[in-house]
Amino acid sequence: MEPTAAGDVKVPVLHIVVVGFHHKRGCQVEFSYPPLLPDEGHDSNLTPEEWRYLPFLALPDGAHNYQEDTVYFHLPPLSGDMKCVYGVSCYRQIEAKALKVRQADVTRETVQKSVCVLSRVPLYGLLQAKLQLITHAYFEEKDFSQISILQELYEHMNGSLRGSTLEGSQVYLGLSPRDLILHFQHKAVILFKLILLEKKVLFYVSPVNRLVGALMTVLSLFPGMIEHGLVDSSHYKPRSSVSEDLSLVDSFSGAEEFVSVSVTDIASAALELVGEDAGQRAPESLSSGTSTEGDNQLLKPPSHTSPDSSESDWETLDPSVLEEAGAKEATEGKETGSELTDAFDSHPGTPITVQPQAVTGQGGVTQGLVSGLEEDQYGLPLAVFTKGYLCLPYMALQQHHLLSDVTVRGFVAGATNILFRQQRHLSDAIVDVEEARIHIQDPELRKVLSLTTADLRFADYLVKHVTENRDDVFLDGTGWEGGDEWIRAQFTLYLHSLLSSAIQQDNERLLADYGAPFISAWKISHNYRVWYSNKHPAMTAIPPGSHPFQGQYSVTDMKLRLSHSVQNSERGKKIGNAMMTTSRSVVQTGKAVGQSVGGALTSAKSAMSSWFSTLAPPAAVTPPASPEAAVEVEP
Repeated sequence: MEPTAAGDVKVPVLHIVVVGFHHKRGCQVEFSYPPLLPDEGHDSNLTPEEWRYLPFLALPDGAHNYQEDTVYFHLPPLSGDMKCVYGVSCYRQIEAKALKVRQADVTRETVQKSVCVLSRVPLYGLLQAKLQLITHAYFEEKDFSQISILQELYEHMNGSLRGSTLEGSQVYLGLSPRDLILHFQHKAVILFKLILLEKKVLFYVSPVNRLVGALMTVLSLFPGMIEHGLVDSSHYKPRSSVSEDLSLVDSFSGAEEFVSVSVTDIASAALELVGEDAGQRAPESLSSGTSTEGDNQLLKPPSHTSPDSSESDWETLDPSVLEEAGAKEATEGKETGSELTDAFDSHPGTPITVQPQAVTGQGGVTQGLVSGLEEDQYGLPLAVFTKGYLCLPYMALQQHHLLSDVTVRGFVAGATNILFRQQRHLSDAIVDVEEARIHIQDPELRKVLSLTTADLRFADYLVKHVTENRDDVFLDGTGWEGGDEWIRAQFTLYLHSLLSSAIQQDNERLLADYGAPFISAWKISHNYRVWYSNKHPAMTAIPPGSHPFQGQYSVTDMKLRLSHSVQNSERGKKIGNAMMTTSRSVVQTGKAVGQSVGGALTSAKSAMSSWFSTLAPPAAVTPPASPEAAVEVEP
């Protein structure tokens, strides 16, 4: 049962939970308010089966190496009408001898605990700010039996957050695109395009607060993604045993439950074409083309298991499905007299459904007919984190099986354990946050993500505006040009232009500025097909699409391309390192030679002066005026 307030209004904060480390049982829940299980007490260690990883997420792996840390994590819903549960945890450790009341189970020199909030709203930074203060006060009590402050926190948060909208700067509190651009430079654009392709992306760094900060900042570059795009991002099944894994495949009799939405199926539903026709098209939505006789279509693992193949067989739609459905939809449209003619009219190969107008105009959001997300009139956020594509800001080691789970078509996840990074074949890209490097094994994917000249201009434009203002009032990220909101606005413009280009007739030239290989890969992604299958009225207000930084090739572009190649390719990095080593050696050698030559010249000059003075002819010496003076020039 979900916590509700008076009047049966669902509260924004579900639970306040304390997780501790027990010397025998490991990480466990020590306190929850309200209780995680209605039939249990506040001090129960039990958790719902769907939340069995909660203790390991709230108290992260390797936490003993840090005095304090912060974790963002996502939990699956407990019931069908729930959405993703957003967790924020503040971890601290204290010496056991400093406790005023030392309980019997405290046998270690330090006590490690986390206080976490489980919420319906993705206000990560705001929840963190409030939680850090309470966690500090809770530890200052030096008596962990004093739980009244946690109950007060629950009431205070629900009172202050109730009725708040997911708009404005409070959603992005603590997420700084400025810092991301300063650290990753032009690679921030690569990360943006990588997530659009819905690949398996793993972020890696320690401690956890750096990890989740970098990952969520990248997602904040996508318009509306933090506010409305993550509600289906944590729909996974916890693993309890091997037998459960085997039964998991059998439990899904309809493969379409975890397959990208078939545009054909959506169009059929909209036109009330149900029955045998829809049942026959469902297997066709599997790009692998695998099917079995009978009524049940079991979900099977992808046939491509090599690291070079990152696209799941069952994840994307067969383009022929769109073409066949388009012909049927065009016929139906003529019969019903539907006239949808504007700048968004697509070619007859794709069915169209009408997106309802928002009551509040273009600034409002409505329920997407296809994506199921709250969308604006541009169709944003894109339906990236839906249908088995997960967003897990932090993954515990106990969740490692999700990387190879057949019901998970992809993920954007963060990890601090080295085991995640070592198993490279389970990820398409590994983002080393510390080194600001993106490791991609598949050469084809590297080709797809290579930045075009226009992309490089866009990245250079961002970097210059951020770096030029780093020493003035923009340092706090609150200014406009070069500030956090400005950077998000640039990526919004970039995405709007990309979408606008995609819906133009004869758009090959327009899309070439984004990279032909990238466009080809993106057009078979789930998020593009869902967006393209719908009608988005506000797109008519965007001028006919083109890349914001299109233009003629120049010498400056050559310099950008060379700089990008040197920084990004292995050969370029080796050349750059060799040049740096050589220049450093030349400088050091020059200094040494200068000191040696200078010292030798000084010594030689002194010796020559002394030698010439001893060889001076006597005639040149003025006769002394006194005997004392003559003594000074005697040999």
